[in-house]
Amino acid sequence: MGKCVIFCAGEFTGLAEPVKQGDLVIAADGGYRYASALGITPDIVLGDFDSLGYVPENSRVFPVEKDDTDAMLAVRYGLEQGYKDFVLYGTLDGPRLDHTVANLQTLQFLADRQATGFLVGCNQIATVVHSGCLALPATYKGTVSVFCMGADARKVTIEGLKYTLQNGTLSAGFPLGVSNAFTGKNAKISVGEGSLLIIYARENGIK
Repeated sequence: MGKCVIFCAGEFTGLAEPVKQGDLVIAADGGYRYASALGITPDIVLGDFDSLGYVPENSRVFPVEKDDTDAMLAVRYGLEQGYKDFVLYGTLDGPRLDHTVANLQTLQFLADRQATGFLVGCNQIATVVHSGCLALPATYKGTVSVFCMGADARKVTIEGLKYTLQNGTLSAGFPLGVSNAFTGKNAKISVGEGSLLIIYARENGIK
């Protein structure tokens, strides 16, 4: 099975990786405009369409007053179809900070369901690791930041970066993991209990 690729209404600069056969492509509201500009025809278009301003043909329309964001509607649909790997474009650089925070929480929603998600913006990529690890190759460059998501993240180990950590604890109340750096070595970030938000430069691509 491929990936679930979701286009949302925030800014981004092109694809981080090609859309492949077997991928499920979803346009969430204003993300339809970006998918169309890239010459990509979504498998499904959904949302409340307050961002796009009109409803494309054969779309799934939801009320504006709802619990889910349009991105969350798309994520739920992808999970229902059995997908476990998600790439969400236009989710970090929109005009509303509250929607960016909601998208970061959507990463946690995926991680809680044993799925993996990556948010792709103009300059950065974000992902959440829950009681697991993320290996990053030696070719990665620039800065990488690691934050606790929710309750304390325990048994945190960071290897191969400028600043390392062995079996430590990160708290949501102090940004200890901000502005670490790749060193030209293979790196690994792991957490035994809890979740970590990991943010790095978009130029490195999706792991």
